[in-house]
Amino acid sequence: MHRVSVDRRGFIGAASALAGAAFLPHAFAQPAWPAKPVHFVLGYPPGGGSDVMGRVVAIPAAKTLGQSIVVDNKPGASGNIATAEVARAAPDGYTFLVGPSTNMSANPFLYKLTFNVATDLVPVCALGRFQLHLVTRADHPAKNVKQLIEYGRAHPGKLTYASSGAGTPPHLVSEYFLRQAGITGVQVPYRGAAPALQAVLAGETDFVIDPGIAFPHVKAGKLQMLGVASAKRSVVFPDVPTLIESGIPGMEFDAWIGVWAPAGTPAEATARLGAAAAQALATPAVKEKFAGLSGEAIHLDAPAFRKVIDRESAIFGALIKDLNLKLD
Repeated sequence: MHRVSVDRRGFIGAASALAGAAFLPHAFAQPAWPAKPVHFVLGYPPGGGSDVMGRVVAIPAAKTLGQSIVVDNKPGASGNIATAEVARAAPDGYTFLVGPSTNMSANPFLYKLTFNVATDLVPVCALGRFQLHLVTRADHPAKNVKQLIEYGRAHPGKLTYASSGAGTPPHLVSEYFLRQAGITGVQVPYRGAAPALQAVLAGETDFVIDPGIAFPHVKAGKLQMLGVASAKRSVVFPDVPTLIESGIPGMEFDAWIGVWAPAGTPAEATARLGAAAAQALATPAVKEKFAGLSGEAIHLDAPAFRKVIDRESAIFGALIKDLNLKLD
């Protein structure tokens, strides 16, 4: 009788354990990511470089992930509105920021932000870059970088450059160029890259640092490209030297577009999204689309992209401080 009693208790305990175990997967297992649509938040209006890059990558990446990717444009405050929204978002792997690297490397020095880019956001990957080009009007007396520097020295205080606004990459890169060249210049800000380029075409300013929209005018002979602010020459204009080749040290600046996630986002989500983006960027269709925007589809993983941002932060931070530049 005693043995039977023990067996019964053992049977009841085992049955209870099995019954409880039957519920464990339902209670503790999490659905595989992504289990619902993923959101890309962009801080600029539709049609811009970062917007188009984000949308072009989102389509094939969504197919790879098996879930749709919804693009939400939240323009304003040089991308800070969108960045703040993602910084405050739940770190569940369903909200990501897509935008230029200057959101992280320049904006913290320019604006009083309500978030901390170093602790509230983490880089996922880079999607690609736009090269920047030093462009003057066709009839400008300077026909190369050396002559532009000589022109600036011969006309102190009169050399002017157009920018797409204070604190934008064309503004900061122009100022860095002037400092590295040992000359001074006067910024003439405009509301965007297109009006800034038009100012050079109209002869209102001497030069502009252009993201690629000047190409048709250069090909038509209305503008001349003096140099490329990148580590390598433009594939469209291979005969134009880089600014480094022209004797200006440190002029390696590309307008990078990347993806960030709220800090604490599961590693599975960031890794899988990064891998899906890399797969998309390797396709001929995406490469062709980027090239049509004067850009280049390049995947950088999180550590490599962070190095780009850290370098930009060091240079732009010191430059903005030297310029005593603060924006509202």
